[in-house]
Amino acid sequence: MEIKKNEKFKITIEDMGEDGSGIGKTDGYTWFVKDGLIGDVIEASVMKMKKNYGFARLARVIEPAPGRVEARCPVARSCGGCQLQELSYGEQLKFKERKVYNHLKRIGGLEYLFLPGQENEAKAVDGAVVMEPIIGMEQPWRYRNKAQYPIGLGKDGLPTAGFYAGRTHALIPIPELDCVLGCEENQWLLKVVLDFMTEYRIKPYMEEDHRGLVRHVLLRKGFVSGELMVCLVINGDHIPHADVLTERLVKAGAASVSLSVNKEKTNVIMGDKIVNLHGPGYITDCIGGIEYRISPLSFYQVNPVQTERLYNTALEFADLHGGETVWDLYCGIGTISSFLAKKAKKVYGVEIIPQAIEDARENAKRNGIENVEFFVGKAEEVLPEQYEKNHVHADVIVVDPPRKGCDAVCLDTIIKMEPEKVVYVSCDSSTLARDVKVLGEHGYKVERVRAVDMFPMSGHTECVVGIQRKHS
Repeated sequence: MEIKKNEKFKITIEDMGEDGSGIGKTDGYTWFVKDGLIGDVIEASVMKMKKNYGFARLARVIEPAPGRVEARCPVARSCGGCQLQELSYGEQLKFKERKVYNHLKRIGGLEYLFLPGQENEAKAVDGAVVMEPIIGMEQPWRYRNKAQYPIGLGKDGLPTAGFYAGRTHALIPIPELDCVLGCEENQWLLKVVLDFMTEYRIKPYMEEDHRGLVRHVLLRKGFVSGELMVCLVINGDHIPHADVLTERLVKAGAASVSLSVNKEKTNVIMGDKIVNLHGPGYITDCIGGIEYRISPLSFYQVNPVQTERLYNTALEFADLHGGETVWDLYCGIGTISSFLAKKAKKVYGVEIIPQAIEDARENAKRNGIENVEFFVGKAEEVLPEQYEKNHVHADVIVVDPPRKGCDAVCLDTIIKMEPEKVVYVSCDSSTLARDVKVLGEHGYKVERVRAVDMFPMSGHTECVVGIQRKHS
């Protein structure tokens, strides 16, 4: 194709990719167009071209798609935090449902799986499974209980906060310091930090030369407790005038103030060392009547409203009756473990982060849950050791792995242990599908599938899959 960078061309968007980019073709050549929506007729601007496909950005909408709406945030297109703000929420849910379905069909090989509404087609297929409708939100805004804001310099030379543009480390400042997905309190807590940095001439961290002090600001809120956490990630061991900053943050409502020391040249946000400045070093929150202790390094789902629905779905798929032994792998601070313990005889949780297990044990104690036990370590190491040396068994295994999915050794041990059920909670349906295929090749069948929209306005979704061992 004779077309150059920044050149504009007309295209109709026919599909959407995994990240929410529009997909269209010109003369058989495939284009991925950022911010393009299915049904759009647009003018696009060339960004990069490969042999068989290219990347472009939306320059002008000629004919809008039926689902196109106006974004609430003025920097929605440039900021990397949202990919789908210009798509109506109903269409976002359909897109996410199709994404999970397509992965499970194409990668997982589930030819017997059908989308909601395809019941008539499913009747003709032996052992057919129809996905259950995606669980969306009534109010898909202000849902995030956690935000990690990179700190940089604005055009005026003063410290500012924002998010990185997609696939870059170019900082996009947040208008009025108010992200419409985050808590309203974030705005004034950020203002306290930035005003303090300006007043005391404290420099933000600069990746280029590894200089400057403040890298990120982590903010968390307990939606039930109302407690607020502020943790500054710093390129040093301390921050000047920390007592002044702490006093101002506490006055602004912070229940916990701390520093995370990260002096490495890395893209990893948090450091391993936490310096507590105020409060007990954690905040608390409740999900489904269970109280959790959340420290700066704890993994805790960012959308508490949908988290309760996600965990209840996992509990429903586990179908516990009171006599089961359950293993909860990648358990974090024991959130799913606590839900499972309501109906199981015994729950074992495994997590690699020691501080998370500390929180998990404390959470069980503070809620009077006595039928849980937690192990620190990699799931792929702890599970084989307990199975082979201590001969533990499992009636049900629940996994909630990171985006890369289950480790191969972990998956192999699950197969050897032969639990009756595996409940797979996934934040990446492509690796979910890969792992489901492996389980399918070793005597397991997917019985139930349901997506849960944990991340409105983004291209991501969570999914729960109920998997049953087949008996010959």
